[in-house]
This record gives sequence, structure tokens and C-alpha cells, in this order.
Amino acid sequence: MSDYVIEMLNITKEFPGIIANDDITLKVRKGEIHALLGENGAGKSTLMSVLFGMYKPDKGSIRIMGKEVNIQSPNDANRYGIGMVHQHFKLVGNFTVLENIVLGVESVRYGFLRFNEARRKVTELSEKYGLQVDLDRLVDDIAVGMQQRVEILKMLYRDNDILIFDEPTAVLTPQEIEELMKIMKGFAAEGKSILFITHKLDEIKAVADRCTVLRKGKCVGCIDVATTTKEEMSEMMVGRKVDLVVQKKPANVGKPVLEVKNLYVKDSISGQDKVKDVSFTVNEGEIVCIAGVDGNGQAETIEAITGLMRAQSGSVFLDGEDITNRNIQYRNTRGISYIPEDRHKFGLVLDYNIAENMILKEYNTEQFQKKKFMLFNHIYKYADDLIEKYDIRSGQGSNTITRSMSGGNQQKVILAREIERDHKLLIAVQPVRGLDIGAIEQIHRQLVEQRDRGKAVLLVSYDLDEVMNVSDRILVMFKGNIVADLDPAKTTVQELGLYMAGAKGGNHNE
Repeated sequence: MSDYVIEMLNITKEFPGIIANDDITLKVRKGEIHALLGENGAGKSTLMSVLFGMYKPDKGSIRIMGKEVNIQSPNDANRYGIGMVHQHFKLVGNFTVLENIVLGVESVRYGFLRFNEARRKVTELSEKYGLQVDLDRLVDDIAVGMQQRVEILKMLYRDNDILIFDEPTAVLTPQEIEELMKIMKGFAAEGKSILFITHKLDEIKAVADRCTVLRKGKCVGCIDVATTTKEEMSEMMVGRKVDLVVQKKPANVGKPVLEVKNLYVKDSISGQDKVKDVSFTVNEGEIVCIAGVDGNGQAETIEAITGLMRAQSGSVFLDGEDITNRNIQYRNTRGISYIPEDRHKFGLVLDYNIAENMILKEYNTEQFQKKKFMLFNHIYKYADDLIEKYDIRSGQGSNTITRSMSGGNQQKVILAREIERDHKLLIAVQPVRGLDIGAIEQIHRQLVEQRDRGKAVLLVSYDLDEVMNVSDRILVMFKGNIVADLDPAKTTVQELGLYMAGAKGGNHNE
């Protein structure tokens, strides 16, 4: 009998203009947490999609417990005990959380769905693993972090033994990540085998036994995690040494650009106050970060500033002008660039190509049209230049349909578009979510460059390392209030965590 639960042997998968997987072999043992590491577009998600039956390999074979299998679909994968938490959630927005979890494996009696049994099982799983979520809310109405929990619960509900986690921590808070790491170790102790795709070297060091490294569609090697340093892993991944520390000069702070005064925002579903009397300023030449556990009013604050949500009361000023009741287009044209948390819902038109997505906010300007006619040669040249500048991996250049790209490269399209616009204020929510360490280094450097050019930068991040390394000031939100305004040079991660948990910071409204 084989020593390996999974053997993917000499897998090759091609798409138009690109070989996503080039003769890759991957072997996973029973009870092992096996990490899959690589840059954006290195082929990690494609390889796992082949294992899960979403793609059929052009060459190569798959063995489960030593026996060759033919996995034609995710249903086949489930029959072989393979489950997958997808990077881009496979959820039905107008179904409830519970309906999404049981979809495809519904319990039926006399033609009627037996939701009571499903509810009991899901509730037990959510309590056991600390993945609480309102089972009766529509998926469209819950935050990205909550949607991630639904994906994990979907897999747990199916009792799979081979578990694929594709960037599972990208939208989780530090506390949730720590809890997920414990869950994964528990799964491995139960004899389950885990394939763990991540860009975060700390996470690999924390939980993985072995790690297979991919670069540009090829397998660079399989390493023992315990005996390999983070620096060695990052160099294997990107092919060069990577600076893991953000380099920046002291901020040269200028006049106020964004002023938020006494802002109140209500939840559109419950009607409860999600943002309560919030006031703050972001000045020229500084990076201000809003930190906090997901769900404490950060999303609603940003949506009120960008015009996606209407404020109940309070004011938003941009460069001294009251824009509280102005529409989104007006705010865009007056100098707000916005990198949203949910790149699919608010950042891209997935069925447009890269060039079309690059000019979404400026297609009607003189730069890209003349006498109502689009200047296509200029548009595609502009997109090609940004593809090169931001190292966007795409099979067909600026003609590449955005839906076909990896999540990290989709994120780079948004970053390129928003950073290159003529803006006064750059709002970046989880800007490096799903990006590899080389891309993170590049994006952090660009945020600092924006600051040094006198732009105001408002960052929202749940990654404490990013918060501490990139920010000039940290605003901590808890239960809709700003409970602290901190200097990262004079605070610690532990102190920041206390504010985030509400254990420090004075009185706040319930």
C-alpha cells in the first residue's frame, strides 16, 4: 500500500497563452498538513482545482490511497473524501447561510427538506470550532469574513478526510487565524490530510509539516518546514531575496485631506447603529490605519466615506469640501481612489478584460476618449504599461478576461488602476489580501511612495504586522467606536490587541 493518501503525478494543465501547471508532482501523507507555496499565478489554485475535479488535467494522473482515480467533477471529489474551501467563495448570494452549507447534500424525507437535522449539525460544528455565524442571514448580507466561515462549515458538514484550504486566512482576523490553525492541527491529529495554500510564511511555519513550492507553473521543490527558514522559503518562491521589513522615512504631515465628523451609520438589515459618533482626520503625507476585529464598523465607515452607504448623520469633508451627500462618481472625480475589500463585488467587472477594468473610472475622460469615441490604441497601451509595472500575470496581456486570472493578479489590476489615478485620498481595505510576499513588499512600498508624494492614505487592515509596519497612526475600532489613536512607534502588538478586544479604551456605546 502507498505511503501517500494523495499522489498527483506529472500534472500538466494549459490555458490559452499560459501553462498553469507544468509537469508537477505532489504527494501528501495521511495526517499531514502539506503547504503549497508560490507567487500569484504560480499555479497553486489550478493544481488544487484539478484535484477537486473543477479542471481536467491535460497530462498526468491522480492516485488516492495508491489507486488511480478519474475525478471528473467536485461530486466525484466528494465521493473520494476530498473537500475544498475556495479562495473565491462558491456561495449563492440570495440563499441563507444554512441553505448554502447543505446545498448538494440536502437531507430529504417524503420529498421535504429536513432543515432541523442540518441546523443541529451545523450549530454543533460552529460551536465546536468557533465559527459562529447567523444561519438565517442571506449570504449577500454578511461580511466577507463571515462568508469565509460559511465555506469552512460547508466542508466540515460533508465529513471529508482530504481537506483543501485555498487561502483560508486571507479575510480572517489574527484571533480567527490562530483558532483556524488549532482546528487544522486537530484535523491532522484525527488522521485527516490537509493541503494548505497560503502566501503567509508565518502560517506555514506554525502548522505545516512539509511544503511544496511552485514558481511560474513549475515545482521548485518539496521541503521540510521545520528545517527551512522563512527567508529560504521566500527566495524559493520568488527567485530572489525579499525584504520582509517595510522601509520608510518619518512622515512629513501636511494639511487635512479627509475629515470625518460625528459619523453615524446604521446597519441596512437590523437598523442598529454600526458606526457611532466617529470623528477622525487623515492628512497629506501620512498613512492612517483603521485596525480592529472584523465587524466592528470598519466596513460601514469606509462605505459612508466612499458613498456606497448613506450616513445616518455626521459629515464627511474631502479637501475642505462637504461631500456627505454627494454620489460615488462625484467623489471619484474629486480625488478619492478606493481599493475595496471584496474585489469581485466592488472592484472589477469580471467578464471585462484587463484593459477595460483599468479604465472603469475614467473611460469618459479626455485621456481615453475623443468626441465620444474610445481611444482603444491608447487604452490598451496604458493597460500594457501597468501590467508590466505591477507584474500582473496574464495569459493574453491586456486582452485577458479578468475572471480567468488568479485572485492575486485580479487584486493587482485594482491596485494598479487606483494607485495610478490622480487622487488626493487613497483608501485601501485589505490591499494585500491574497497576495504573495513579493507582491506584498511591492504594494507596501507603493503605499509609502504615495504618502511620500503628499497623498493621504487611509488603510484598513486586520493583519497586525501590516498595521504596525505600514501605519503612521493607528485608529482602533471596537463596537462602532474609535477607542484609540495610537503611534505605532510607541505601542506594542499586545497593547493593540487589548484595544481591539475592548479590554482597554474607556467607555463606548453598546
